[in-house]
Amino acid sequence: MSVTETEAAVAAGPAGPAAPAPARPGEGRRRRWLGRLLDVARTPSLLVSYAWLVLIVTAALAPTLFAPGDPLAQSGDAMLLPPGPEHLFGTDDLGRDQFTRTVHGTRLSLQAAVIAVLIGLVSGSLIGLLAGALRGWLDSVLMRVVDVMLAVPSLIVSLAIISALGHGTINIAVAIGINSTATFARLMRSEVLKVAGARYVEASVFAGHGYAYRLLRHVVPNATRSVLAYATMEIGSAILTVASLSFLGLGAPPPTPEWGLLVAEGRTFIAAQWWLSLLPGLVIVVSVLAVYRIGRSIDRGRTRVVA
Repeated sequence: MSVTETEAAVAAGPAGPAAPAPARPGEGRRRRWLGRLLDVARTPSLLVSYAWLVLIVTAALAPTLFAPGDPLAQSGDAMLLPPGPEHLFGTDDLGRDQFTRTVHGTRLSLQAAVIAVLIGLVSGSLIGLLAGALRGWLDSVLMRVVDVMLAVPSLIVSLAIISALGHGTINIAVAIGINSTATFARLMRSEVLKVAGARYVEASVFAGHGYAYRLLRHVVPNATRSVLAYATMEIGSAILTVASLSFLGLGAPPPTPEWGLLVAEGRTFIAAQWWLSLLPGLVIVVSVLAVYRIGRSIDRGRTRVVA
């Protein structure tokens, strides 16, 4: 037996081979990311959702890559043309290219949805964190306010806020964000209470760690994971709500291209020129479904990692 084999046998001992070397720092994280990429590659619907998300984000940041024309340019010789190679979404009653207007309208629609979710996420998370961490009378007061906000239909609350702030896409985003604060607050509070009762947090108490350390080191990072996963799905809902309020005439004024406004402008000609409302509406539907599909995937991945 060689010296190397003898050393290996001595290291193995009577109990069998030596224990495997501990994983390197960050190796588990890399494996999780690799597993998620494999899940995306194996799921066609999720792959298509990510591809569509990349397209709409690119269209919002650089719309001229897809539609270099002017979305406000009119043409008297190209009014109400059906979809074709030259005009993919057809033209409206003023001869404006609908595909160009839809692409350039992505920025306002997506921007408003992201702003709305950020407002609800930040304000609702702070309220839920205060209620779940401090509890007592503050928890009761904050949750009663949240209950009142949840009891009123969201559309009515949004309309009331827009009436106070005025029309405009950004005002719509602010109204939707304020309206979604209650949902984020409820979710954050429930996650804080659940994480605070976990065994590893209780073990931290016996280790001598203070309340502030446990809150910042264990409770907040683990509680925010579910909230962030929900925020991803909420972007899809915000896109739909922004389009709905713009359809009612509360968003960007004409002739500014915006998804909901494009659908509203085409309803007059829906009987004969169906493409004016249908094609921008399909873009809204596909965007909402894609974002929701990605959000569900993130939520399932988070649950699997936690378990």
